[in-house]
Amino acid sequence: MSMNQDQRWVFHENTLPQEAGTGIVRRVLAYTQQLMCVENQFKQGAVGALHSHPHTQITYVVSGRFSFTIDGETHEVGPGDTMLKTDEIVHGCTCLEDGILLDVFNPMREDFLLE
Repeated sequence: MSMNQDQRWVFHENTLPQEAGTGIVRRVLAYTQQLMCVENQFKQGAVGALHSHPHTQITYVVSGRFSFTIDGETHEVGPGDTMLKTDEIVHGCTCLEDGILLDVFNPMREDFLLE
């Protein structure tokens, strides 16, 4: 579903929650063909499995604490921290304390769109 594509105003209450794994809820926010903003709510213990994709991704920690692994290097991160993941780099995380991650992708993630 492309309901938020090219929309100037996307209100959180109008976005559709998607289960993105056990204890993870994804919401696709505003996006264009070249840029996508995505909110991920994590429960403590939830795991974002190691993976890679052909998109550049910047993650901003809104709240909570996470153990992030990027290209084999692991750090604990918290509110205000950001991580850059370039195309095809292997990355993943474990949620240490309930939190929210905000991801920005270039280009947008077609696989995140609901049919």
